Amino acid sequence: MKELITKNLEVKDEFNYGLDKASNSYESTLLSRPISLRLWSSFFVILPIFVQAPWVRLEPISALCFTFVILLGAYVLNKKQSNKWFIVSSLLYGVSGSWLGGCLFWGWLSPYPILHIPVEAVVLPLALIGLGTNWKIGSSFYISSLFGTAVTDITIFLIGIMDQWKQVIIADSESAPLILQKTSSNLIQIKSLSIIFLVAFILWFISKEIFDSATINTTYGKALLVSSYVIQTTLIVDGIFIFLAILQPTFSGLV
Repeated sequence: MKELITKNLEVKDEFNYGLDKASNSYESTLLSRPISLRLWSSFFVILPIFVQAPWVRLEPISALCFTFVILLGAYVLNKKQSNKWFIVSSLLYGVSGSWLGGCLFWGWLSPYPILHIPVEAVVLPLALIGLGTNWKIGSSFYISSLFGTAVTDITIFLIGIMDQWKQVIIADSESAPLILQKTSSNLIQIKSLSIIFLVAFILWFISKEIFDSATINTTYGKALLVSSYVIQTTLIVDGIFIFLAILQPTFSGLV
């Protein structure tokens, strides 16, 4: 009888060990692989484009309040005391900063492009402080997103279509297509295309340098990878919108 009980306990221990091992393996691979971080980072970059942008135009107050939902989600995941969920939690904190700035600008200040970056940078001091803490992943996400936005705005200014920003925002449905058509024609000028390709190369080079210096084995390394992925995704998204703006002006990223 004693031997039977002992054998059963050994089998149970082996079973529990197998479950723990599988769980630890799942946790260590879910967000400890570059492809996982890339997917999460890219998802959180693209999310505001297809969700926040139309939402904030229709209901800016409710979109702004959703910032607190994101923060609550980050808080709950952090309470799970699990490394994989801590990474997601950290990313969500970074996303909440970008979401807040985006809602404040596009909800009430969109006709004033000069205020775009200052408003989007509303939580930049907190993000800079976060780089020196365990929350550096979320901080790097926010700062990299802000950097990508700033580069996009500078590019718009350099190619000479910043003045059309306000015109498009305040235009009615009849005059907006004409303004966008003019914007499209400006984009296919040699000067504009040269600037766009130069900026794209610089962004690609920066993201590559960050990626090459990163490692997946440390929090700092993960933060660098997130920065690289955010810049890469921003570059891809901007490229798609520029292509669509030339092909079909009504899809211009100005609106």
